[in-house]
Amino acid sequence: MSEEFARLKNDIDALIENLTDADFFVPGEDIVIGCSTSEVIGHHIGKQSSMEVAEVIFETFSEMAEKFDVNIMFQGCEHINRAVTMEQKVAKKRGYEIVNVVPHRGAGGSLSEYAYQHLGEPVVVEHVTADRGIDIGQTLIGMHVRHVAVPFRTEQKTVGRANVTIAFSRPKLIGGPRAHY
Repeated sequence: MSEEFARLKNDIDALIENLTDADFFVPGEDIVIGCSTSEVIGHHIGKQSSMEVAEVIFETFSEMAEKFDVNIMFQGCEHINRAVTMEQKVAKKRGYEIVNVVPHRGAGGSLSEYAYQHLGEPVVVEHVTADRGIDIGQTLIGMHVRHVAVPFRTEQKTVGRANVTIAFSRPKLIGGPRAHY
């Protein structure tokens, strides 16, 4: 592994450690991951897609998912309407409608392509309502996080050269000034 990819792996490991220390991972919950591999290596989103970066990110988050018994999903880019690649069993369990598209670097992005090639039984769905989200490189995962999305702060603010934004969800507060929560 090159020095650059070793640093990338260290960044992701540090992010996962921050999230672990804060009890972010809840067994059985869904986590949507959006990532611009271009941003990770210091380029404008969508301009320098990298399968090597996708591999490091996919493999590291797959290990995390197995360790914490969470379901990971990978958001594609705008060219497939930010559709999400995931395991078929999770899509069926959640009642998500499966769509007919195969993500690739030019439409979906490297991470979605890599996930589609390496998940056990991959499918793509158009919309999800994940419990939590990790956005690497400002890919706009908010549309796939259940309402109400709440920012989650970590010490690790970047992966490679990309900014990281984390969100979890909480139930809506309803009822007005007389309500008790």
